[in-house]
Amino acid sequence: LKDVVLEGGDAFGRAHGGMKLFDYMGTDERFSKLFNQTGFTIAVVKKALEVYKGFEGVNVLVDVGGGVGNTLGVVTSKYPNIKGINFDLTCAL
Repeated sequence: LKDVVLEGGDAFGRAHGGMKLFDYMGTDERFSKLFNQTGFTIAVVKKALEVYKGFEGVNVLVDVGGGVGNTLGVVTSKYPNIKGINFDLTCAL
């Protein structure tokens, strides 16, 4: 971490032989599941939806990189008229 702070660059890549985070997720199922379960805060999205009204009138919403679909689930639970499509890598689903 010290080297990345001083020199810049990708800390994850340095720690994993140059491999990018999302490439690594395809090689480690346990890491992928943990990343997808903890990389999201339902409370933050719910709070944002209290003031953001941009989904009103939307019929279809595609979440590209949506992981296990948590964000899309929160949005479609508030706006049940929206057809949600969750799209991500197989290792994230």
